[in-house]
Amino acid sequence: MKKRLILVAGNIGVGKTSITQRMGERLGWETGYESVADNPYLGDFYGDMRQWAFHLQVFFLGHRAEQHLAAHKAPKSAILDRSIYEDYYIFTRALYRLGNMNERDYHSYERVFNLITKTLPAPDLLIHLKAPVKVLLQRIQRRGREIESGITAEYLSLLDELYDEWLRNFDLCPVLTISSKDLNFVDKAEHLDIVLARIEQTLAGKDELVLDE
Repeated sequence: MKKRLILVAGNIGVGKTSITQRMGERLGWETGYESVADNPYLGDFYGDMRQWAFHLQVFFLGHRAEQHLAAHKAPKSAILDRSIYEDYYIFTRALYRLGNMNERDYHSYERVFNLITKTLPAPDLLIHLKAPVKVLLQRIQRRGREIESGITAEYLSLLDELYDEWLRNFDLCPVLTISSKDLNFVDKAEHLDIVLARIEQTLAGKDELVLDE
């Protein structure tokens, strides 16, 4: 496989980090992950979402733009856990819909997002992981992260709706949609084998594939 830039997108708890880690290890690819531990706004955001939503999203935007460019310029293929496009089309839109970002900040962010993403090289593939909200909640509860303790089924359903809206018009690269409900990328190598085979098929020229397991 020639040098590629692959993005992994999907709802909270859907398995993005697991597939990114396993593909990186299996193929010897560069990997990139969401900035959490070194994020200077995350704690403030969870204390007062309306006050800090704009600051948090601008930080994520800059971080992911740098990450996207670094992955593109890397000497070998790279896979990134979450894409820069989700920052706007999913999470900023969710903050705005829920009243945690005002209209002025929303449109200011939108303008900067559009300017930045127009300059970015297109990815070679977007892997979109999907799982039922009930499964996502179970996984979120099982991993027990304090910052995720307030996540509700209603919020996850809203994110699912936004993902569907976004991907209906996404045309930067092929999309491989994978149902991760019954896939275990960590413990079952054969599950990763299935995904890698579908990736090869998609990159060989098929516009879109849906993998249901």
